[in-house]
Amino acid sequence: MFFQLVKNTLFLAVLGLVSCQAQTNSEKQTHNTERQVSPSSTLMVGANQTQAYFNKLKGKRIGIVGNQTSVIFKENGAYTHLVDSLLVHNFNIVRVFSPEHGFRGKADAGEQVKNGMDTQTGLPIISLYGKNKKPTPAQLEGIDLLIFDIQDVGTRFYTYISTLHYVLEAAAENNIAVLVLDRPNPNGAYVDGPVLELQHKSFVGMHPIPVVHGMSIGEYAQMIIGQNWLEKGVKPELEVIPVKNYTRQDPYILPIKPSPNLPNAQAIKLYPSLCFFEGTQVNAGRGTALQFQVFGSPFLAKNYFDFSYTPKANEGAKNPKHMGQLCYGRNLSNSKIENKIQLDWLIEAYQNTADKSKFFNSFFTKLAGTAKLQSQIEAGLSPEAIRKTWKPALKAFKKMRANYLIYE
Repeated sequence: MFFQLVKNTLFLAVLGLVSCQAQTNSEKQTHNTERQVSPSSTLMVGANQTQAYFNKLKGKRIGIVGNQTSVIFKENGAYTHLVDSLLVHNFNIVRVFSPEHGFRGKADAGEQVKNGMDTQTGLPIISLYGKNKKPTPAQLEGIDLLIFDIQDVGTRFYTYISTLHYVLEAAAENNIAVLVLDRPNPNGAYVDGPVLELQHKSFVGMHPIPVVHGMSIGEYAQMIIGQNWLEKGVKPELEVIPVKNYTRQDPYILPIKPSPNLPNAQAIKLYPSLCFFEGTQVNAGRGTALQFQVFGSPFLAKNYFDFSYTPKANEGAKNPKHMGQLCYGRNLSNSKIENKIQLDWLIEAYQNTADKSKFFNSFFTKLAGTAKLQSQIEAGLSPEAIRKTWKPALKAFKKMRANYLIYE
């Protein structure tokens, strides 16, 4: 192990864990407000444990890697953005770095985000999903410490962990320490899916891990370093502030949606299974109010599927797949979701599409991390037969993963 677990410290704040109430008229900026959540647990995220890390920030020039989820919760159900909280305590924040979807989490998936300036604080915001995904030496100039605080959802193709990789790598190359303020993984109770083959490495899959890895951001940061996955084996100075009173089996409902198209717990639970549709001709609910809770396509057999909808432009989906076209498929918004990747819907859609030769696109292999899954589906293998082929690599991954776990 190369990490140091922080000793338990007393802190009086109670974490709120359910959906945020509506923003008031005076709360026009996402990050510079107090917002309301309902307290329901004594679980305490890393950011809330200010007594564990505030002393580490004194005299440091700080960079924040964060977005709309980087908040400190309060006893009364309110929360404030980490940036605002640190500024109130007169810490020296030099600049802010934002991942995919931007600092406020409004940009579409895959939409390039530009650099800018925060209108409330005057801090420069550097996009790590624009011209460059890895912080440059110039962007890191004058920084002694990088704080990484972003809520993840526990899948390989959710790009916040790819941003984490590049932040760790750049920090090591520029002799900058990294402090990860950890948060729970809402899909942390299981490990599943094909393990990525390195020939299919991309920004939606950088390392040989399964689709669902069952790790927190802090645990995954330790794995990235410990497995020598950074360029030339560089190793930054890393410290993780773990979540208190948490096990990976604990259900965790995100109080703030982590990106525009994951609006609720059902979408987050379905995401590991339905995201595969992003590499096909099937729409996965973008352009509806049920993002990643429905799927459909104009090319699916309307006499087979019992649900239809028409995608329209909305927040997070300015030009959704099949916009304005009637799509046939399934509504899973009230379905009970098991802790596993569900292949039945993907196979069902493939088998009932008009032209199977046009069902998959090149992005599918990047999402799967292997060309085998598409071949298996085209060959007519059952979900059980496909899942069986994952077992050896999953067993090896779990053995390796055990070296980096913080939580039971």
